[in-house]
Amino acid sequence: MSTPEAREPDLTVRDADEFVDHRRPLIRALKAGGWALVVLTVISLMAWGATRDLPGIWGVLLGVAIGGGFVLATAASVLATANTSITTTAAVIFGGWLIKIVVVLMLLLWLRGFDFYDTAAFGVTTIAALVVALVAETWGVLTVRTAYVTP
Repeated sequence: MSTPEAREPDLTVRDADEFVDHRRPLIRALKAGGWALVVLTVISLMAWGATRDLPGIWGVLLGVAIGGGFVLATAASVLATANTSITTTAAVIFGGWLIKIVVVLMLLLWLRGFDFYDTAAFGVTTIAALVVALVAETWGVLTVRTAYVTP
């Protein structure tokens, strides 16, 4: 007969190094958001290009750049400050948000004077890019495997 100590399984964690990096959710969010925007861009280019020709294509490209860039810039700024203090991260996020708002408003005011793009394609694609990027980033963060307690 064997002793009870000999039958206990070895529960030592030996390969947790890849799950300890606290930046993994952000990296996965950026990858998921980027790929989702690529898919949205291709689908939107096909749809708006077929219905509105070159102005539709320009509207899609501008919409994805502005809408997707707005969302991805936030995740990128959080990732860039992942190894700093919470105060620095908060300052970069809030300062970056204010800068993004000003830049987007200036871009929209500047673009208002042009007619080379389709405004419907631009508006629909911008909103779709915002939603798609946010959903993809959320999915990326929620589905990543990471350790909450370091070994």
